[in-house]
Amino acid sequence: MRRREFTTMLVGAAAWPLAARAQRADVVRRVGVLAAYREDDPEAQTRIAVFRKGLQALGWTEGRNIVMEYRWGAGEPERARIFAAEMVSIKPDVILAHGTPAVTALRIATSTIPVVFVSVIDPVGAGHVQSLARPGGNITGFSTFEPDIGGKWLELLKEVAPGLRRVAAISDPGFKGFAGVWGALETLAPRFGLELTSISFHAPTDDLESAVTAFAREQGGGLIVVPTALNAVHRHRIFSAATANRLPAIYPFRFYATDGGMMVYGIDTIDLFQRSAAYVDRVLRGESPADLPVQAPVKFELVINMKTAKTLGLDVPAQLQQIAEEVIE
Repeated sequence: MRRREFTTMLVGAAAWPLAARAQRADVVRRVGVLAAYREDDPEAQTRIAVFRKGLQALGWTEGRNIVMEYRWGAGEPERARIFAAEMVSIKPDVILAHGTPAVTALRIATSTIPVVFVSVIDPVGAGHVQSLARPGGNITGFSTFEPDIGGKWLELLKEVAPGLRRVAAISDPGFKGFAGVWGALETLAPRFGLELTSISFHAPTDDLESAVTAFAREQGGGLIVVPTALNAVHRHRIFSAATANRLPAIYPFRFYATDGGMMVYGIDTIDLFQRSAAYVDRVLRGESPADLPVQAPVKFELVINMKTAKTLGLDVPAQLQQIAEEVIE
């Protein structure tokens, strides 16, 4: 082989990946979204809007180089299973999965389509990834709470309601992702002089209201509303039950307080959705979820709804109001 021909082959081989990447950039990519909340939920629209804006800032525009496929209300396990199967059948290039039920369903439905999750508690304990640093499969994303968040919830409830003696956590008993936080609550509750119990909320048909009323028959009770998708979707039922029984309650996300919940301490979920766009972008550009570390939250916020607190007959300490990111009058 002549030297000129050999050199030409080398140059062509070196240039090929760049040309291939340029070609792939012109292909319309398909992004699936399994949203935990229903489409008419304002919080769902806010989060997805932030995600879409993040993608656009990275060069991905709907109708030009990406197509978005949505399935709403995937926070309920049965709906999540149905939607996961539908989503896998259309073969998207990557799927954004909001919440544990969506990720659990997708993990069963596919081991090849890349999945980026948002708002999942303890993804290692739940079996979604091998480790936070090296997920190892087709799934990675953004986790929410470390177990020690439970101690902060107890502390804040006790500060607002010093007479508190009993706390019930509203949760789904089948929600494995909450095991670590529940363990922390069990360990720490006695240090605050609190008796800990749980109220099961597994399906929309559960009589949550009667369970809360039964818990409230004894004085000195309060509620911890666990960050499950079901609790978020049916948050107004929880607000009504807590108010009717005059129970102080703490919630995990800001929108609970703006919608009527008494107090929130938790992560900035909007920030997680904004950051998730970067991971979806990296997957679309060829990176593997196995090599993208699971990201922890970096922004936390305390929000107090003073109107609800006053309705419950509670005086929120001034120092707590001063350190809150937001006080809703």
